[in-house]
Amino acid sequence: MTTPESSVSRSAEATSGATRWPQYLVGLGVLLTGVALAYGAIDISSEAGYGGVGPNFLPWLVSIVLMVCGAWITWEAHSGGFRELDAPSGADTAYWPGFIWVAAGLLLNAALITTIGFILSCALCYLLAVQGLRRAAGQAKVNAPGTWVTDFVTGLAISAPVFWMFTKFLAISLPGLTSTGWI
Repeated sequence: MTTPESSVSRSAEATSGATRWPQYLVGLGVLLTGVALAYGAIDISSEAGYGGVGPNFLPWLVSIVLMVCGAWITWEAHSGGFRELDAPSGADTAYWPGFIWVAAGLLLNAALITTIGFILSCALCYLLAVQGLRRAAGQAKVNAPGTWVTDFVTGLAISAPVFWMFTKFLAISLPGLTSTGWI
């Protein structure tokens, strides 16, 4: 339970000049992303399509929203920082073994997706990422075979419907293990 003194010190800590510069950077990053998207939207045709909306409508809408949000975040950082900011949780330093597990999952997914197919490569990615997150959280039974099997089956249960939805219903080609389009 927090005491009034701890919440006051946390609030003062959150708005100090040393902790506001990352808030400025986030605001400027969002603002610049919006500007870059608007710059890219200049070259998109504005001819109205079905429903009277042209293909440049959504990029312009997103860029304007990003620029407004970026300006707002920057203003918040300038006017005192984010208010009611909770104290950071977790360890003081990064847990590099967990990062390596997650990165290995992503890299193996990219390397193996055309070889073993979307479903198996995504299930492997899920397995390795969850193992990294479990280890970072300090969970006890991370090396138990049942945990590995459960994580892989869960990865299959997530990736298979996604694969079928994209290939069967949306007619988007994803790499499969067989030419049938089901695996």
